[in-house]
Amino acid sequence: MSKKVEIRMATPEDAKSLLAIYEPFITNTVVTFEEIVPSVSEFGDRISTILKESPFLLCQIDDEIAGYAYASQYRSRESYRWNREVTVYIKESFQSRNIGTALYTALINIVKHQNYTNLLAIVTLPNDGSVRLHERMGFKACAVFNQVGFKMNQWHQVGWWELPLIPATQKPLEPVLLPNFTNQTLLNEIMLKAVELVKI
Repeated sequence: MSKKVEIRMATPEDAKSLLAIYEPFITNTVVTFEEIVPSVSEFGDRISTILKESPFLLCQIDDEIAGYAYASQYRSRESYRWNREVTVYIKESFQSRNIGTALYTALINIVKHQNYTNLLAIVTLPNDGSVRLHERMGFKACAVFNQVGFKMNQWHQVGWWELPLIPATQKPLEPVLLPNFTNQTLLNEIMLKAVELVKI
């Protein structure tokens, strides 16, 4: 029996399922430097905040959410507004099925149509899987910070990867915030096309 695969915008009502994916990364790994698991309500507020500007996508297989990715604000000063910091988390039981690639493919295409011009990804090192994913999507390593995160009783390095979406010589257009992006047909087409990349 074939499975139904969907990539769609998350909503605050998805917070419980998404937090269940994120929680093990907080408690068992240094992938995130967050140490205290947020409440479902707080996580729902994070989803709402991101959706005021940028996509927060999830991949659902049948009735189970397999992973999510989002593009959030990178710093608050005005001249930074064309940048987005991107993040992806995949449920352990759904890893190695190209879900991260599918989510990032949709995410990158959407933010490009919103006129964002540069994407940044922050990776706790070492993390070969995350590095492979970002470099497969076209990101290039641009910096390493040493001794910036202390978790699980030791210091960790953080690497930064960047993906420019327009040439450095091109003047950017003003970003279109997600609630003001009216071409829902285009968004649906981008997400539907990305589904084809998922291996189930």
